[in-house]
Amino acid sequence: MEFVSIDVTDGVAVLRLDRPRMNAISLQVQADLREAAAELTERDDVRAVVVWGGERVFAAGNDVKEMVDWTYSDMVKASASVSSATTAIARIPKPVVAAVNGYALGGGCELALAADLRFVAEDAVLGQPEVLLGIIPGAGGTQRLTRLVGTAKAKDIIFTGRFVKADEALRIGLADRVVPADQVLAEAVAYAGQFSNAAALAIRAAKECIDRGSEVDLDTGLEIERQQFAGVFATEDRVLGMASFVESGPGKATFVGR
Repeated sequence: MEFVSIDVTDGVAVLRLDRPRMNAISLQVQADLREAAAELTERDDVRAVVVWGGERVFAAGNDVKEMVDWTYSDMVKASASVSSATTAIARIPKPVVAAVNGYALGGGCELALAADLRFVAEDAVLGQPEVLLGIIPGAGGTQRLTRLVGTAKAKDIIFTGRFVKADEALRIGLADRVVPADQVLAEAVAYAGQFSNAAALAIRAAKECIDRGSEVDLDTGLEIERQQFAGVFATEDRVLGMASFVESGPGKATFVGR
């Protein structure tokens, strides 16, 4: 991976974007993100993931300079790469936290939206300004932002292309926690750390129920939940968790991730 690195400590992987100067998301970055997502999905030593762009900027958007001369035919070929990178992050079957410093705009905001939670700096700025370039979000912005903040607010943000500061992002649900800029990564890692010894397969099942259930009608969502609920009874962690509850009360089980 050329512009993405993975550092794992105590079950938490920090997926770091590092493409000077503004972490513009190029085709190579998209390929790196897909590769990283596949690795993080498979690694048993990774229980949670933090996506971070560094102290100065999360990601200022897709690489406009790379796309400026593309034709419609070019984008038809490339559009799958644009959307599949964020989808790959969203489908990591483990808790994923975006740690946002600085700008998270366009494709950068879409990458943050692919995470399960967003911890943002007090001076962070998010947004989907694609209409100001004569285009629209193409890596999940119209879909994930709408599901997160509601139709009217998503239309306002996307139609105007305006920037959303941290306090508003928290108020509308685009951010889940706002912290001082120098504490964003540490806060995100600390939060993710609580899953290092959690029941990994139960969390995986819960994430799938929530993500898949949000895309279907209630009855179908309930059936997804029913199947996953039954499935976790085949895990060793379920045996350990229930036995610990009966013997010692809640929250004292030692899980093995199987």
